[in-house]
Amino acid sequence: MAYEKALTVLSDPTRRAVFEKLRAGPLAVSALAKDFPVSRPAISQHLGILKGAGLVEDKAEGTRRIYAIRTGPLEELRDWLDSFWGEALDAYKTALENEGDDGHGQDRTG
Repeated sequence: MAYEKALTVLSDPTRRAVFEKLRAGPLAVSALAKDFPVSRPAISQHLGILKGAGLVEDKAEGTRRIYAIRTGPLEELRDWLDSFWGEALDAYKTALENEGDDGHGQDRTG
């Protein structure tokens, strides 16, 4: 599943920070690299890993490569995270339904 790869790739703090910088819009490697204490080739490697996970895409503009976020994998990740919310609400509803009649979790028979 793509969300598993996205979670793994985004677990690296530098990679996650690079990804978050792209939230503001497409950027060239040089623009991204100026905000990090690592080299431009290192930023390029992080972008390559993000691209391999399908989280970013790039296009050539002259001699530069411009990177942008791809939303498809993020939607799958969000759907997966949202599934926890639905399961938690279902479990809460079941717990409430299984409580005793007095609403305090105790059965009146005992």
